[in-house]
Formats: sequence, structure tokens, C-alpha cells
Amino acid sequence: MPSQMVLDVKKQQVADIKARVEGACAGVLVEYSGISVADDTKLRKELREAGVNYTVVKNTILRKAVEGTDLSEMEPFFNGTTALATSADDHVAAARILNNYAEKSETFKIKTGFLDGKVIDLATIESLAKLPTREVLLATVCNAFNAPISAFARVIQAIVDKDGEQCAPAAE
Repeated sequence: MPSQMVLDVKKQQVADIKARVEGACAGVLVEYSGISVADDTKLRKELREAGVNYTVVKNTILRKAVEGTDLSEMEPFFNGTTALATSADDHVAAARILNNYAEKSETFKIKTGFLDGKVIDLATIESLAKLPTREVLLATVCNAFNAPISAFARVIQAIVDKDGEQCAPAAE
């Protein structure tokens, strides 16, 4: 029988994972077997820079953390090596980074994920991964707003230029 200290540590791990998952807007589960230490280090750095929390998780700890929630539908994926990537404020970052890495690797695989507390399938994760970054989307929106204003300003300037030619006295 495990000691009380070991049980307390495991209960704390379950509570930490549960809080992390509940506080995340999106998350992805991956099977990380076959990844080299150098590649893992680069992947973790990229995820960290994007604000994604990435950790290796024991399947039993993860199972207990999502027990009784909508995310318990992920339970069939709690086998093999499992790592959990969560993001508190970016719905796309984890999916984009991990999907890009999975496309390059034969052993690193995305298992499943969740978005706003609901389990999503692999096709949805791939769709999220293809979305542009937040900065690119904001720039696109700004350009869309700016285009009509710029066109209006050009029209007004053309009117001013045309009227200026008519009002100018004729050179003698």
C-alpha cells in the first residue's frame, strides 16, 4: 500500500491538472514517443514562447483529473505516452505548433484535444492549426477597415485637386 505522502502528492497532481484544464480555453493531447531530447527541447521552447503549458502526464492522473467532466470523453486516448499542452488565452497556438511538429515526425502523434471545455476531433485540431496567428488576423481586420477610409480620402483629394484646377486664374 502506498504511503500517505505518495497519495498526497498524487492528489495534488490531480488537483493541479484539473485546475489547469479548467482554466484553459484549449488543449491538445499528444503521444510523444520517439522524440529526441534536442527536438523536445526546441518544441518546449516554441510552446513556452507562445504561452502554452506543455507537460508529460501520467494517464491515471489525467483520467482522475477529468473524471466527471465533459472532457471525460477523452478517456479512450489515455494510453501510451501522453503529454498535455494547454493554453489559457490562445485557442490556436497549441494546435498549430504541435500539428506542425507532428507533420514532420513519424512517431509524434496528436491524440485528441479540447476547445472551451468540449472534446474535439483530430480534423478540428488540424483546422485550428491552419488558422493564421492572432497578429496576422488583427492586421487583416485593420486592413479591411483601413481600405474604405483610404479610398474615401483619395476621392476627396481628387475632388479638391480637380476644383483647384477650375478655380485657378488663367495664366496670361
